[in-house]
Amino acid sequence: MVMQYATVLDALPLWGLFVSIVVLVLAAIEGGYRLGTYRHHQPGREKDAPVGAMVGAMLGLLAFMLAFTFGMAASRFDTRKQLVLSEANAIGTTYLRASMLPERRDEVHDLLRSYVDSRLDAVRSGRVEDEILMSEGIQGQLWTAATAVGRQHPDSIVVGLFIQSLNEVIDLHAKRVTASLRNRIPAAIWAALLTIAALSLAAMGYHAGLVGTVRSLAVIVVALTFSSVIALIADLDRPQEGTLTVSQQALIDVRQSMNLPAK
Repeated sequence: MVMQYATVLDALPLWGLFVSIVVLVLAAIEGGYRLGTYRHHQPGREKDAPVGAMVGAMLGLLAFMLAFTFGMAASRFDTRKQLVLSEANAIGTTYLRASMLPERRDEVHDLLRSYVDSRLDAVRSGRVEDEILMSEGIQGQLWTAATAVGRQHPDSIVVGLFIQSLNEVIDLHAKRVTASLRNRIPAAIWAALLTIAALSLAAMGYHAGLVGTVRSLAVIVVALTFSSVIALIADLDRPQEGTLTVSQQALIDVRQSMNLPAK
């Protein structure tokens, strides 16, 4: 079975995640502000300078966590893009080498066309698990055909090269499945990021209440900005959802080249 690694945040669509983070940030700041205001009117309250230094340290830690998580998501997004190109090149090479097979050329060509169609349909239709299982079934048929040709022509260099490229196609399939469905940002990192964010922004609100300032409309800007960054990280981490999706143009180009008449 093809299993997709999911986190708790996957239960929310991106717009729902954005709204939830906005509410969380505003609630944290407001809660900290009210506590700071209460402490402001208490005798023997702490000085605001040490609190300000601690708030600055916490916000610095929050910035580090944001940069760390964004870098992780961006790196994995780039990996998925590179794997699409590598898979397209491997399939194209396998298709060309199949033209030189001593037998079963047409069968292998048809299977490779179906294979690319299945890979593209996995992205277009959203039926990822079904299409991956279909791709793996086609891989089995291709390997059976390659094995049969290899047994008939064990000393053929062309057959050896074809089997080598076919093996690379199968390996890249496994890498793409892992990178797209299983190599996600761990739930522990999401939990740490959101916890640090809530505590840091609550501390910021606490400091504002402690010094006796009125509520600032800049809090809304802070909430929207922070929520936008979190939504962007989640978008990068969701290969099948959102606006930042990996282009399949390399596979589309390979599929179109398979329709060209043989020279």
